[in-house]
Amino acid sequence: MSTGTDPLASLAELPGVPEAVAEVRKAVDRLYGHRVMRRRAGEVTSEAALRGARASAALDGADWPLEEIRRRSDFSGDEQARAVGGALRISAEAGQLLGVWRHSPLQVLARLHLLATGDADATTGRPRRGDETAAPLFPLVIAAAEGFDRSAKGLELPAAPGADEAAARLDQLARLLAGRAEGAASGTPALVVAAVVHGELLALRPFASHNGVIARAAQRIVLIAEGLDPKAICPAEVGLAELGTAAYRDALAGYLGGTGEGMARWIAHCAEALRLGVRESTAVCEAMQRGMV
Repeated sequence: MSTGTDPLASLAELPGVPEAVAEVRKAVDRLYGHRVMRRRAGEVTSEAALRGARASAALDGADWPLEEIRRRSDFSGDEQARAVGGALRISAEAGQLLGVWRHSPLQVLARLHLLATGDADATTGRPRRGDETAAPLFPLVIAAAEGFDRSAKGLELPAAPGADEAAARLDQLARLLAGRAEGAASGTPALVVAAVVHGELLALRPFASHNGVIARAAQRIVLIAEGLDPKAICPAEVGLAELGTAAYRDALAGYLGGTGEGMARWIAHCAEALRLGVRESTAVCEAMQRGMV
């Protein structure tokens, strides 16, 4: 099938997107060409996973120092600790799910939900059903800010679609991804595909909880599967955290709006986050080269 029949192809041509794709590609290539990657790539991958997990938890309101996370072995305490633990479990296993992702993305998403929750109840590991609703995307952030600043309400987004609509759109997304894995659609840059998967999962909020960390992990898996970041050394979550929750929410609102301008804004935000993730891992490589790590 030609690239013209790829349903995502038109997004790659939106104003500013080709430039963002090219800039990210150059940044990633420079990182992969770093001399440290020739002999310590595994260490860079491990560090990127840790930093990405810390940042993903921070976006959900559990903003812990990196050294505190390194020191801890028990993440079963309060809600923040559990959020960090879930992000760590997901980050540790995401790369191992690539083979399953290629033919069954829904199975991987279910596994990510189980990892995020850390336990099992009636809703764990499956999309919402019937009249089940999704938790807000930024519950800890909103709860922390509401005590002193009502502007936290600005972080809230429109309600997720009902379970039936979410399931139908999730199935459509899974079919699109499976088609790409089989070579039925190609040509759309990895960055654009990852941004769409990320945005669609945030829009659908298919699970009762933990949809944010799952969406960010799915973006990471797509970047690996599509070949932009095969060694998982570019933690886009770090960039998202650096850009801030408010900017994340505003860019997502563009995606939810569905206009070309809004979609381009969302893709550009994901691109900038990935570029900042590359910068983070480049700094790690430099520290390794100087013998500081």
